[in-house]
Formats: sequence, C-alpha cells, structure tokens
Amino acid sequence: MSRPELYVHLVVGPDCDFESMAIRAALESFGASVTLDLIGRPNDLIDILSGNDLPHKMDYLLLNFHGDEGRFCLPELGEEVYEENEPRSIYFEPQDVLTYCQLQGVKVIAAGCTLGWQQLATAFLESGCHSYLAPDDYIEGNANLMFLIHFFYEIITNHRSQQEAFELAQATDLETALYKLYLAEKRS
Repeated sequence: MSRPELYVHLVVGPDCDFESMAIRAALESFGASVTLDLIGRPNDLIDILSGNDLPHKMDYLLLNFHGDEGRFCLPELGEEVYEENEPRSIYFEPQDVLTYCQLQGVKVIAAGCTLGWQQLATAFLESGCHSYLAPDDYIEGNANLMFLIHFFYEIITNHRSQQEAFELAQATDLETALYKLYLAEKRS
C-alpha cells in the first residue's frame, strides 16, 4: 500500500452520518486516509478537542455537525445519562471551545450551518488551532458536501495550498461562498 496523500480525522455529530459516509468515500477515493469518530455525548467531543482522542497522524480535523447560531448541536441525553462534570447542553458553544480545546497547530474544518461565526472561529484560533474553516450562515446540505469534496480534491489531486483550494471551492456558487477561512496570527 502506498502512503496516503492526506490524513483526515472525521468527527461525526448526531444525524450527520449519511453525509459523512459520502465525504469519507470521496476522500478515500482521492487517496486520503480517513479515521472516524462518532459523537454520542458531549464528553466524546471534549476528548477529541482536548487532543486526548486523536490519531497521531492528522492533516485535518473535520467536524461534521449540524450547527445553530454559531454552536455545535450535540445529542440530547436524559439527565441520568450524563457523566459527572459533563456539560449538560445540546449545544457546544465558543466558551466550551475555550474551556476544553487544545489543538495546537491543527487545521480544523467545521462543516455545519453557522459554525463559521466569528466568535466560534476566534475561540478555536485562541485555543491554538492553525486555521478554522466553516460556513458562516445556514448552508444548503448539498452545497456543504460539494464544498468539502471540491476543497479536498484541489488539495489532494491538484496539490493546491489550503488558501487556493478554499478559494476554488468557495467560488462554486452562492452557497459554497458561505464558507470562511480564519487563520491564526503568526507569533513572532
């Protein structure tokens, strides 16, 4: 087996499994190695964002979730199901990212409606991420899938930089134009 072109860790939120399988299939057909995590509770996401449950090789962390008002949508659990000290909310907000996220130098893509809102992007960047890429409004589902496939196609097949791939994928139509790329400030 030849070395994969890219390593992507795909994290799947509730009710996002069908689209995630399409993303995984497309990326693997392009030559990427894709690892997968399914989120069943808030602590599952915290384990990933804290860096405790990540693969050793990873070029991109792809968070495929539904989003609402700049927040990740989480599964709704019964009160008795939550673990001690686990956030008891169906939303994972910018403050939660600041509290739990430790992704030094990681390139993050959040594929979900409104997950590109400035406050959420800033929280990820302040937590050490290299870059954060997400739609800043309510994006149509097919456009979301098309953006991701086009973006990774340009990176893997055409060896484009992240910025070039972003610009090409974003330019597809008005829906894909909802994606925004946020970069961490370079430290001197």
